[in-house]
Amino acid sequence: MGNSMRSFVLLSNKPWHDKLFIRLKESIQGKWIRITSKEEFNSKKLEEIDPAMIFIPHWSDLIPESIFARFECVIFHMTDLPFGRGGSPLQNLITAGHSETKISAIRVEKGLDTGPIYLKESLSLLGTAEEIFIRASDIIGAMIAEILEKELVPESQKGIPTIFKRRSPEDGDISNLYDMKEIYDCIRMLDANGYPPAYVDLSNFKIEFSRASLKSNEIIIADVRIIKK
Repeated sequence: MGNSMRSFVLLSNKPWHDKLFIRLKESIQGKWIRITSKEEFNSKKLEEIDPAMIFIPHWSDLIPESIFARFECVIFHMTDLPFGRGGSPLQNLITAGHSETKISAIRVEKGLDTGPIYLKESLSLLGTAEEIFIRASDIIGAMIAEILEKELVPESQKGIPTIFKRRSPEDGDISNLYDMKEIYDCIRMLDANGYPPAYVDLSNFKIEFSRASLKSNEIIIADVRIIKK
């Protein structure tokens, strides 16, 4: 069956995927539907759409088995799987000192990031989190096109898995960091829409940081937001 007869879903509520959705609709034949909320992402709605595939470039919630067992769901994980299964891949990679990674396109199954892999592409980790996500969005668009055009069949992961722990907002506290590069990395890796920013907690105020620039081993210039408690 040609793509023009099929429906596809893009699951993401991130603003940097607005352009990705437009590009997919314009460049890949088929009916494209975007779902942006957990409430909309349910079996009843998907049964009505009957998508050939569901593409998930960025999603924080678990995909229910009732959905991935019925529909082919493809998630794009920002590590060279099986290295880096688990939460907060971007932040964990930068904290560990990585400057580049792979985006792994995998089929969703019951285990966390354990599914078979369609393909991988390289991604630079330079810049703010939002800049990295925007860069990844362009790559993911090309990966989706390749998956559909070549009708790729995913293959089982190979290698020894390593697991990432999901970070919490409290991990953005920079008050206990002493290395300027660490502080800079902590600010930039949380600098994206919807992410709790790096901060310092004072007795009467909370100071949040964004748009950091590392000028030397002794100077960081950044935007500051001061919140009175």
